[in-house]
Amino acid sequence: MKRVAVLGAGSWGSALSIVLADNGHDVRLWTHRKEQADLINETHKNEKYLEIMIPKQIIAYHDMSAAIKDVDVILIVVPSKAMREVCQQLSSSMEGHPVIVHASKGIEPGTLSRVSQVIGEELAAYKEEDIVVLSGPSHAEEVAQRQPTTVTVSSNNEQNAKAIQDLFMNESFRVYTSTDVIGIELGGALKNIIALGAGISDGLGYGDNAKAALITRGLAEISRLGTKMGANPFTFLGLPGVGDLIVTCTSVHSRNWRAGNLLGKGNPLDEVLDQMGMVVEGVRTTKAAYQFAQDHNIEMPITEGIYEVLFNDTEPRAVVEQLMNRTKREELDDLKQLLNNPE
Repeated sequence: MKRVAVLGAGSWGSALSIVLADNGHDVRLWTHRKEQADLINETHKNEKYLEIMIPKQIIAYHDMSAAIKDVDVILIVVPSKAMREVCQQLSSSMEGHPVIVHASKGIEPGTLSRVSQVIGEELAAYKEEDIVVLSGPSHAEEVAQRQPTTVTVSSNNEQNAKAIQDLFMNESFRVYTSTDVIGIELGGALKNIIALGAGISDGLGYGDNAKAALITRGLAEISRLGTKMGANPFTFLGLPGVGDLIVTCTSVHSRNWRAGNLLGKGNPLDEVLDQMGMVVEGVRTTKAAYQFAQDHNIEMPITEGIYEVLFNDTEPRAVVEQLMNRTKREELDDLKQLLNNPE
């Protein structure tokens, strides 16, 4: 049995807490809202995020110092925009040297830092290469219901990666390992952009042909930017790449798809975000990816189009027309470039 603090009591943090509790671990679920911690402990429910009972052995905390006292592992599952603030609070409260894992998906606009880089910058006692990332095609609702799910954990520290694999692995939650931290993080972050596009497409009333094209060409964009940032291109063919992309673009569980769907139906972004009631990571990630593509002259027409819809109030149908009328090219250009220049 391990003592694990899960920082972030949203849907994903709660679902991963259930996996850990099922595996017999001592789980402390931290939230910055005292009323939420009290409600979880009193009712064993977290209904705003998951319509499922929380196992009684999961104890919710509002006091971070108490939540992380004497733990073996700290799992950070907060929105990317809150990552620095939470890590600063963690740094001032932490004793010992537990393994740090994160399961958040995003890129920081401005700095263009991945989540593990942000954690490494804010936790002075940790090297970035020792941090573990958990990602893959995994809706929290299905994980909490113990439906079969497969994810990947990645770290440059092989010992830490295998320890976290053992921590989570059970009959309904299968875990693979990888050393491509960059690819794992970027696959999990960038797919949210394409999921917004898939939702927009459905909101406009387009069919499966359009969505299939969007997902496929979206994967090309993810690979193009990812390899520029140092990822292994083959990572994007695995669970945290194409796997996560498919599940996020095709399911009503996906908040990025739902947000895109509302945008496609003509709702303004501010109203969509208010209606969602939860963080839509794809919006922030679109801004970061657009910035990187512009700075490094990377061709990302889908991302650029979604950026125009989100931040310049461009009509979605106008973006589709622009994409369909782009200059002719050969489909496998990207693959040929990767094969000829694998580095």
